[in-house]
Order: sequence, then structure tokens, then C-alpha cells
Amino acid sequence: MDLSAFIEEWNNDSERLMLHTSGSTGSPKAIWVEKSRMVASARMTCRFLGLHRGDSALLCLPLDYIAGKMMVVRALTCGLRIVDVGSDGHPLAGLSAADGIDFAAMVPLQVYNSLQVAVERERLCGIRHLIIGGGAVDEALAAELRTFPNNIWSTYGMTETLSHVALRRLSGGDATEWYTPLPSVRVSLAADGCLKVVAPLVCEGELTTRDLAELHPDGVRFRLLGRKDNVIVSGGLKIQAEAVEEALRGHLDVPFMVTRCRDARLGQTVVLMTTGSTDGLAALCRRVLPAYWQPRHIVHVDRLPLTPTGKLARHEAEQLFLSLEFRIKN
Repeated sequence: MDLSAFIEEWNNDSERLMLHTSGSTGSPKAIWVEKSRMVASARMTCRFLGLHRGDSALLCLPLDYIAGKMMVVRALTCGLRIVDVGSDGHPLAGLSAADGIDFAAMVPLQVYNSLQVAVERERLCGIRHLIIGGGAVDEALAAELRTFPNNIWSTYGMTETLSHVALRRLSGGDATEWYTPLPSVRVSLAADGCLKVVAPLVCEGELTTRDLAELHPDGVRFRLLGRKDNVIVSGGLKIQAEAVEEALRGHLDVPFMVTRCRDARLGQTVVLMTTGSTDGLAALCRRVLPAYWQPRHIVHVDRLPLTPTGKLARHEAEQLFLSLEFRIKN
């Protein structure tokens, strides 16, 4: 979908819009949402960031998903000026120094790519407010952004909440690992440790996510521990795939991910996938990982399975390993 097509859909007579969820609160599905709730979400974000009519908003995310749609809704609702560069891996490459950007939303890969090119890095520093969503911001990226002079935020949200409902600061002296919910949003924990969200302005009822979280002692803020779906139960011990990835991230300079497979003795076991060479990885894992986090299988793949929005596709990774294992055995 292009910008003009979405604006036409937004301005039609229907009070609702169809969105497709990513699976944060269940299986991916189509849902109808009220445009008035999307307007409420847009106003919450613009108020929180102090955006005003005439400010520029960079559109560099696909309009097939909620993040891209909400950038346009924020612009239309709050009078922002849209700078449409298309959904590109290097969204700042075509901008000039004179193209001052007040507000932008990117996925972590776009931020990472921009940091690798000096002129794009400089333009990234010039964005007054940058929000990053659609995937986890790893510690290495967060550490680099901590030194930036502008306002950079990691977002928490999902399609059901019409984009983000909480932000955590990544840049400057106030950088933190704790997310602060937007005004009117409340969070709590379910019995299994998963985050529950109440956001009455943007969605009905209480949403129970699959995100394992910890509440701050203030009872308001929270930090994420990983996805319930990504727990590997090996020999009765629970291993969070994201925690293993984080421990390895500073030691591997090629794309990799952690998944799981069935094991007759342990129930499940850790699998390490990488697009690079597997030589020496077992020794590396023994050096930097606890004994019970050690991958039982380390495999090379041509590319890591990703969702359309660039997230690691965990279920597809499990199926990919099964196919690789079958080929090896046969």
C-alpha cells in the first residue's frame, strides 16, 4: 500500500479500519479497529514527545503494518509534515543536511544500518525524536545510542494497542532499561509472569501478552525479560532464548539466533543458528555461557528466518532446524 492509498482509506466514510496483528497476544489475525482510537493513540504520542503542527515526520516504514499506518495518522491528526522516503533499509541515505527531521520511527535494523555510514549517522543524530520498535534493541545498539545528543526511545506495543503504549529512554543521562507507560495506560503481571496491559483510550478490556516482564518497585514501570514462547525447557530448567542471544551478542559479529529442538533425554535443547562459520563456536559457547545454556546443536544456515517486519521468526527457525536435521540424518 502506498501513502495516497492509505490516506484515501483513512478519509473514507467507514469509522473502522482493518489491521493484521503480528501475534503478540495470540495467533496472527485480522482485526477491525475504530479510527477514533487510532486518533487517540496519535495524540498521546505527540503530546508525550512535544510535537507540534508543522513539525516534520519521516515515513520510512511499510504501510501494510500498524507502525507505518500510525506515522501517517499522527501526521494527519496533529498537523505534521510527512517526509515519505519509502520503506528502505537505509532511510536516511536520500536526505540532505537541510532536511531537518523532527520525528521518525524505525526498526532496529534501519538504525543499525544508518550507524554504519558516516553521513547517515550524522543525520540520525539530527532527528529530534526517534522511536525504535518492531524488535528488541540489543545492548550493543543501546550502548551506542546512549551517547547521542537527541531524544531516542525504544517502544513497547503491538497491533492491538495501535502501536506503542510505553517508551523507555535510550539516549542521554536518563537512559534506562525500564519502560514508562503513556498516560492512562496501566500494566500488571499475570500469574505466569506475562505482562498485562490496560489502555482504555486505544483498546477495550485487558490484554494479556506473551511477554515475560518485571514490574519496578514503583508499580508503574516495567522491563522485559523475554517471550514466554521462547522459553526452552531443558532437563527441567527454563532457558530464555533472548538471554542466550544477549550473552553471545558481544562475541559474534555475524547474524545468529537461538532456537530449540526436541530431545529424547532433556525434553528440549538449545540450538544455535548462524549465517557464518560454525568453526570454534562450541568452544566460544563453553567459554561465555553457563553449562546448562550450552547449544547441543550449532548449524549454519544461508539466512535467518525473519517475519515480514524484520523480527526473528522463531517458529520457522524450529521448522528449519527439523528440515536440516532430517537431511543430515538421511
